[in-house]
Amino acid sequence: MSNRNLSILGLAAAAVVALAVIVAGIADKPYTRNNQIAYLIQGLDPDQVARITIGKPGQELTLNRRRTHFVIANLDNYPALTSEINKLIATCLDIQTSELYTDNPENHKDLGVTEDKAHILVKFYKADSSLLTGVIIGKEKVQGQGIAYIRRVGDNKVYVSAAQIPAIKQQAGEYISPELISVKREDINSITVSCPNETYILRPGPDDKTVIFENMAEDKKLNNDFANKVFTALAGLSFEDVNIESSKQGLQFDRRYLCRLKNSTVYTIWLAKDGDVWFAKCDAQFADKTPVTKTEGEVESDEQLKIKEAKLLARDAAEEFSEKHKGWVYQIPAYRAEDLTKSSAELFAAPKPAQPQPEDKEPMDVTPQTQQE
Repeated sequence: MSNRNLSILGLAAAAVVALAVIVAGIADKPYTRNNQIAYLIQGLDPDQVARITIGKPGQELTLNRRRTHFVIANLDNYPALTSEINKLIATCLDIQTSELYTDNPENHKDLGVTEDKAHILVKFYKADSSLLTGVIIGKEKVQGQGIAYIRRVGDNKVYVSAAQIPAIKQQAGEYISPELISVKREDINSITVSCPNETYILRPGPDDKTVIFENMAEDKKLNNDFANKVFTALAGLSFEDVNIESSKQGLQFDRRYLCRLKNSTVYTIWLAKDGDVWFAKCDAQFADKTPVTKTEGEVESDEQLKIKEAKLLARDAAEEFSEKHKGWVYQIPAYRAEDLTKSSAELFAAPKPAQPQPEDKEPMDVTPQTQQE
């Protein structure tokens, strides 16, 4: 055989060896397929979801279904916002895959798609506690781009997400509304504040900046700024924490703030103080007990129908509010609690004197001096 033929055979053998090395190297690495956009979770019926957990094992946020809504187990089964539950389910169902990255479980830890290493872990369960499905979101493929490694719980296949993963809320407080009550000033008929040893009533003044103190002594002068803070204390009242009432039995709710609206709704807030922390209990009643009726054959005007509809809506809202907050104790900000519990003496406190303004000084002479000869 000629030297030329030997050289060709040698090159061919080297190429085969090199190809074998490359193939062997690829065999132990994740592989890709052509991009095919698909949903990670398919066929999930939200009506079958009885429990949702968010977070790593032992640190889960747990949401349990109670009839038509979900409650937060981590907050003594406080009701969760239905809108946030729907958003969570929709976000998980909208996650799409672009490519299969690996199906080797040995790669899961490095990609952050094991349950204990996951960036986000969401599981959906049936009423019998069996697993429906779940989402594991791992590390980003490229840092800062939001494209992550993802897989279904119970499935070894790891995919690359087709798009940036939307934010998934993982804290209990993100699934509730922190607002207790929001009352507009123009809707208020009167405010009654009851503190130890006294009760007083405030009513709206002739304009939207003044308040009337009922039965005020002639020698008194109301500090309208302070009175207005009490009068509008329910304008966006929010809470910082919530506990089931049975866990706060030692509190003494010896203060009361009662707000009567023009539509006959009556909000009542009971307040207690423990050290520097304020707690509140809430209730609402509809004072107008007159039944809404219609006489047979009577033709009602549009205005009459609107009045009856408004009454029914207000009555239902009061009942819903009372039912929602029954049995719960809320921790509220101290500055808001102070507005709800001001004594009458504080309302007659003299305004703070204006701070004296610094006296004007003679302007400095900045005229350049003439150089003496």
